[in-house]
Amino acid sequence: MTVLGSLYPSLTEIHAAREAIAGTAIRTPLVRLNVDHPPSVYLKLENLQPIGSFKIRGAANAIARMSAKELQRGVMTASAGNMAQGVAWCARERGIPCTVISPEGASANKMRAIEKLGARLLQVPFDDWWRAFEERSYPGVDATFIHAFDDLNVMAGNGTIGLEILEDLADVDAVVIPWGGGGLACGIAAAIHRLRPSTKIFAAEVEKAAPLMASWNAGSPQAIEPVRSFVDGVGGKSVFPRMFDLARQLLDGCLVAQVNEVASAIKLIAERNHIIVEGAGATALACVLAGKAGAGKVVCLVSGGNIDIPKFMEILGST
Repeated sequence: MTVLGSLYPSLTEIHAAREAIAGTAIRTPLVRLNVDHPPSVYLKLENLQPIGSFKIRGAANAIARMSAKELQRGVMTASAGNMAQGVAWCARERGIPCTVISPEGASANKMRAIEKLGARLLQVPFDDWWRAFEERSYPGVDATFIHAFDDLNVMAGNGTIGLEILEDLADVDAVVIPWGGGGLACGIAAAIHRLRPSTKIFAAEVEKAAPLMASWNAGSPQAIEPVRSFVDGVGGKSVFPRMFDLARQLLDGCLVAQVNEVASAIKLIAERNHIIVEGAGATALACVLAGKAGAGKVVCLVSGGNIDIPKFMEILGST
């Protein structure tokens, strides 16, 4: 595998990120899934972060790298919920204003959490929200933009997860990571492939909202019309060209789970490990339980736990 180090964070930058975020993000546990089959499945529980998501790592590192002038302007991000909470949490810690651009129809639970953290929330049509990602700005908002995934400092923060996985399970055979924009998967892969290149890294998406799989199969970035479901932390309308280039360099493949498989994974984690997981956070495990990640010791990245409680109760009550 050929790697172009200038396109994603170095190990030095990832180790520096670990120091920068130590007072904000926690080191999350790696636990075994309490089932007999398949064997050797582990869960990296990023849902236990203070905001219930891994996003606090990248947000904390991005803000730590800002100049005083950038911080004085305040910060903004485009997010369906978890990155918004990460940026809002870190902004509150520093006493600076935060604006969040979210799509209409986003999780009500996540929107309430954003406002409780003191951020100004602007809910806009999906296309306007997606345009904010592409343009790294939003009309009428003067603030320093923090990109949710296409940012070296954000990826370096996410890469600290890779360091922790290898410290806790040095002989891991594969790591499966939910793919939203790619900053999580590529950040973790940047660390693991340098330290243990034999470990396979797979991205996980959900059926009918899988732009990376469409792009992977076509060999170039593709746009799709995603079908919305409760799995709201993954499944955009396209893959950024730069993130697709990184995925082809760093990842060993893309896996897709059905929505009902994700619901079953959420129920299984709750019943067997007593952990609350959101849709995106269970997507990796859904792929693994379907036998798509191969054998050996496999780590599933549980990216978050911010699921709407009525939906969670509905899943628990299903047969």
